[in-house]
Amino acid sequence: MTYDTDGAAGNGNEPETTDSLKAFGEVVKAFRKRANLTQEEFAHRIGYSLPTVASIEQGRRFPSASFVERAEEVLDAFGVIRGAAKHLSRRPGLAKWFRQWAKLEAEAVSLDTYECRLVPGLLQSEAYARAVFTESVPPLADGQLEDQLTARMDRQHLLRARPNVPFSFILEESILLRNLGGDAVTRDLVDHMLSAAQLRNVELQIMTLERANHAGLDGPMRLLETPDHRWLGYSEGQQSGQLITDPKHVSIMLQRYAKLRSQALTHADSVGLLERMRGAL
Repeated sequence: MTYDTDGAAGNGNEPETTDSLKAFGEVVKAFRKRANLTQEEFAHRIGYSLPTVASIEQGRRFPSASFVERAEEVLDAFGVIRGAAKHLSRRPGLAKWFRQWAKLEAEAVSLDTYECRLVPGLLQSEAYARAVFTESVPPLADGQLEDQLTARMDRQHLLRARPNVPFSFILEESILLRNLGGDAVTRDLVDHMLSAAQLRNVELQIMTLERANHAGLDGPMRLLETPDHRWLGYSEGQQSGQLITDPKHVSIMLQRYAKLRSQALTHADSVGLLERMRGAL
């Protein structure tokens, strides 16, 4: 399995239907019928494809957060659809070890990410994510790849759906110089990152190759602040992930991340570097 910096499920993590997914599908179907809408009409109103709606109602596909919110709004479901979504237990495209962090991530009031291997999932363009998944070893089946790609793209709604949550990203310049997928993919990736960098709640910093030493030499790290203002850390390997809750260890990670922020280019300078990279492609 190839790690992808966001706990994507690889071989051996085929999505399976659970009772909670089936129950959620029945809830959506009941409210859709109450609204006298066909699946096609409902799909059109919420901006999703008919196959996606059908799969969710049949309990075969995990709904994205945006689907839940749109369905709740369009069907005027009294909070029932949103409530049912909280009890879903399957996350296709996400490895088991990452699901707890993904849940915490969706509720966090602050998120920090340092990455030296690949562009963080929340900043990946679709073409770049597909290139990452295509390189998985052993190879993914088509269905697995699409599940992972859907999960990756769905998670990115966090950046825009939660404008009051600050997202900080620090990534190594070498990641972009790798040119994964070729010039066209890298060009699209840089455009995608520049778009994200325009959001007021996103701070993007590049650690240049000119910086010989820095505080992130022990590897990638993630930190988040919970709604009750506790800080948690996360570290991921090739086939495992570790949620770090010990205050002492989290404190060390916070100190390292603070140092990294002072050592990397500023947000404005990082955007300038990305624009120069874009012009050279």
